[in-house]
Amino acid sequence: MTASRGTRTLLGVLFLAAATVGAWLLWLGWDTRYTVDAQTGASSGPYEAWQVIGCVLTLVLLAGFAGTRLSPWLVAPVMTVAFTAVWSWRAAGTDDSGLWVVGGILVLVGMAVGSTLVSLAGRRIGRRMARRPT
Repeated sequence: MTASRGTRTLLGVLFLAAATVGAWLLWLGWDTRYTVDAQTGASSGPYEAWQVIGCVLTLVLLAGFAGTRLSPWLVAPVMTVAFTAVWSWRAAGTDDSGLWVVGGILVLVGMAVGSTLVSLAGRRIGRRMARRPT
């Protein structure tokens, strides 16, 4: 039995949303601790630089690959909504100041721009590779 194009697209979108949430869980979802400098009293966290870099690289690979299989105009909103939603859910639950909204907007804009550009590049590279003689 062969799946229709619509079914393949729906499955691709569901997989992409799950993989995007999975990237957040893998790199950022488990870390909730803030670090307080004993001398200055300044706090930082909850994420370390290596976690954010790993998450971004994972999302870049995911968007690039998804762009070869799905329309970039579908990849970008799916990844943006999935990542922003899971990030905001965690941030809203741990922030009493309400500043998580500002972070959520920055995550939304960054995900929208990044996933659009990377999935467009993935689409372009995928098409170029498909036309390449073997």
